[in-house]
Amino acid sequence: MTTLTSPHTRFELPDALTAHAPPEDRGLRRDGVRLLVASPEGIVHSTFAHLADHLEPGDLVVVNTSATRPAEVDAVAADGTERVLHLATPLGSDAWVVEVRTAPDGERAVLDHCPGDALRLGGGITVTLVRPLADAPASPTGKGNRLWVAEISDRQGLERRLAEVGRPIAYGYLSRRLPLADYQTVFGRHPGSAEMPSAGRPFTAEVVLDLVTRGVGVAPVLLHTGVSSQEAGEPPQPERFHVPQSTADLVNATRAAGRRVIAVGTTVTRALESAVTDDGSATAAFGWTDLVLGPEHPPRLVTGLVTGWHDPAASHLHLVESVAGPELTQQAYDAAVGGGYLWHEFGDSSLLIP
Repeated sequence: MTTLTSPHTRFELPDALTAHAPPEDRGLRRDGVRLLVASPEGIVHSTFAHLADHLEPGDLVVVNTSATRPAEVDAVAADGTERVLHLATPLGSDAWVVEVRTAPDGERAVLDHCPGDALRLGGGITVTLVRPLADAPASPTGKGNRLWVAEISDRQGLERRLAEVGRPIAYGYLSRRLPLADYQTVFGRHPGSAEMPSAGRPFTAEVVLDLVTRGVGVAPVLLHTGVSSQEAGEPPQPERFHVPQSTADLVNATRAAGRRVIAVGTTVTRALESAVTDDGSATAAFGWTDLVLGPEHPPRLVTGLVTGWHDPAASHLHLVESVAGPELTQQAYDAAVGGGYLWHEFGDSSLLIP
């Protein structure tokens, strides 16, 4: 398995900076979260509702139209142990990439399962672990396998089961279980993401209208996310994506005019940078991408990034650094920690413009 080196960005993340619930629980609108704008001119503290203040006519904001699926379900191992199963990515008619985690809140991955182990989901559905995912044969800690290719005994039954009792993937830092609607973005049109493309969550219809009326373009791509619980040094797994020709044309026109292409999140960045021709222009593309952006593979289309805040040593930081540069990324993270910005999918946001 490819193991990433540690990102250049270093910081200590206090527990107090974890967002334990959506901003709505704190009396804020979605676009009321804080926005840190980092550019060579310095650091500016704002709110997401004022995103358009920091962009210019002719810039293009590219968003992800993937919607979040209920991809977490309770399971029982053969020995009766209760588990939580995360369904990351469908591979075919009866196969999925899955992750087995501890019950009841999925706090950590279970790494001691073996090929042939079966988990019961209820409703007569059985998930059988076949082999470790080829691109991730073992946990980077060396303690076992985290992601598996699994066979589903009844694919249609699984879909019914998820519709009946499935829930959004959640981790132990949340204060309560949240409805699926809290994990959808204003752009979500095509269900398929195991976890929310969270960089797009602070957008509201008012923010989009403000962008458009100021001459900032908005264009769609699609990337269905897998699970985001990578361990330190573990790269993101292959994901399904689609860049339409209309968006590729807008990206090329924006760059030709000398304006900026702003990706909303690491998902959009990965999708766009998976649709580049040999001459460096954007093109229509779809399928699976295993692209890992970093020092050896810098972005060729994306020139700015709207994103949340990532954990220390997270693989997403490599992508952030590849767009913003290590120095600007470090400045932004130092300012975010010092300014008390909130982390994780319901936390605050940033606009990085190198």
